[in-house]
Amino acid sequence: MKLKSAVAAAGLAGAMALTAACSGADTGSSAGDGAAVDVTKLDLTPTTAPATGSVASVNWLLADEPESLDLDTQGGSAGRTVLSNVCERLYQLQPDMSVRPSLVAKEGRPDAKTLVLTLRDGVTFHDGSTMTADDVLFSLRRHAEPEMEQSDEFGNVDKMAKTGDREITVTFKQPDALFTKALAGDAGLVYNDAQVKKAGDDFGTPGQGDACSGPYELSGWKSGDSVTLTAYDGYWGEKPLTEKVVFRWADDSAMVNALKTGAADGAYADTPGAAASLRGTKGLTQYYGPSTATLALLPTERGGLADPDIRRALSLVLDRAGIAKAGYGGLAEPWATPVGSGSWGYAKAAFAAAQKQLTEAPATPSTQDLAKAKQLVKQAKSAPTGPIVIGTDSTQGRLVIANAVRAALTQLGLKGEIKTLPSSAYQEAYGDKGARADFDVLVADWYISKSDPIGFYDNALSDSSNNWVGFKSADYDAKVEEALRTIDDKKRAALVVDIQREFADAAVWIPVAQTPTVLTLNSELTGPPASMAYLYSPWAAQLGAKKG
Repeated sequence: MKLKSAVAAAGLAGAMALTAACSGADTGSSAGDGAAVDVTKLDLTPTTAPATGSVASVNWLLADEPESLDLDTQGGSAGRTVLSNVCERLYQLQPDMSVRPSLVAKEGRPDAKTLVLTLRDGVTFHDGSTMTADDVLFSLRRHAEPEMEQSDEFGNVDKMAKTGDREITVTFKQPDALFTKALAGDAGLVYNDAQVKKAGDDFGTPGQGDACSGPYELSGWKSGDSVTLTAYDGYWGEKPLTEKVVFRWADDSAMVNALKTGAADGAYADTPGAAASLRGTKGLTQYYGPSTATLALLPTERGGLADPDIRRALSLVLDRAGIAKAGYGGLAEPWATPVGSGSWGYAKAAFAAAQKQLTEAPATPSTQDLAKAKQLVKQAKSAPTGPIVIGTDSTQGRLVIANAVRAALTQLGLKGEIKTLPSSAYQEAYGDKGARADFDVLVADWYISKSDPIGFYDNALSDSSNNWVGFKSADYDAKVEEALRTIDDKKRAALVVDIQREFADAAVWIPVAQTPTVLTLNSELTGPPASMAYLYSPWAAQLGAKKG
């Protein structure tokens, strides 16, 4: 799995799901003064109420202009937010984060290493041509090319072939529990073979068609100004209630102003500042839904946090509740794992129960936690002799976390030093060992694209490029490999719970918090999902007026 920073790809909009659901739960806000959210009363709702009325046009805001509309070469939340309405996938991520067939009519598994996909009839691309098995095979092979964004999803694939007029068969080297979940993401995008080849290197750039089959077609992209989608009359599914969606982009202050004045009708907020300041605005309703991203501390190869006892001690005294309040306007929930509950696309009860059993990451540290942490530092075999360097950029939330880490280290009798880099340089540290060589720990917010926790825990395999701290456990490796090959959800969930426990005991990463996806919408509109599913499924197809 390629490590994906939420700042680069999904921001707060790709952030985590909260699970607190209690009396007086807060499912959305349409009146107030932008007060901080009380996460203990936040009940995540994956959907908004169904729309019943048609709308001629809706203005939607993005955090920035898409760099490309070819997700094979350039990912990012802006492009996905647009293209999820235009380009369909073989499977579809549902608002509750479960996965169902979409352009696949039927799934067959004749044996544990074979997947047979029978394709849906009656699907046409936006140029009017019919989707064929050849188009699907072309798309899968394109995604699998080594230079493409989704190539790592095909590492276990032995062969992909057309085995019938409407049939594709995939054979695996080993059974693969996550492949159909990957096909609900960008690895499952289906393109018109002829259109992609005709566009060549210009595919995904302004002036080119979309080569897709979704409920909307790309009708215009004015670079530097807007992207326009128009409902596709030949769509095989239910016709959208909204005829046209116009996307523009703005920084936080401009986004807030446009939504408050009615110049824009909605946005999936990318930053906590924008989301918090819009809460309670008259004429707007805010919804909170599940996602997979997290806030976490990533120990690096430099070695200041090489000793697991030091990492455990830091986790025990970190003030997660204070971070949530000061850095994220309450739009964060202290969390004990490094993957959000939006990853619970199955076995939700089992994962929720297991989460509650983890006590190494308290929301507010107690005196007992501090005493235990000091004892861990005392017994550590390789306690740091110099300052622990905390890497961050200048974004508010990360700076709050960095300062909280420094304060926690001080409580332990250790010294912390914060080093701040520009965001562009900081992003390089995720993929470049040299770029993070001066840091002992990075402050990170990031996400996974699959609704399955095992899609995260392979980061701690002994040979994983994302296992920076050098954690090694043959037992852990064996359990992860077994889970990745276990198709049965119940059996896989039991394995993942054990894996999660071992990961937490070793404090490979130090979890901080999860935050919800935040949808801000004109109060006269409704329908789209409130969850992270908007990045991978046609959310605008459900958008419309509350009343017909």
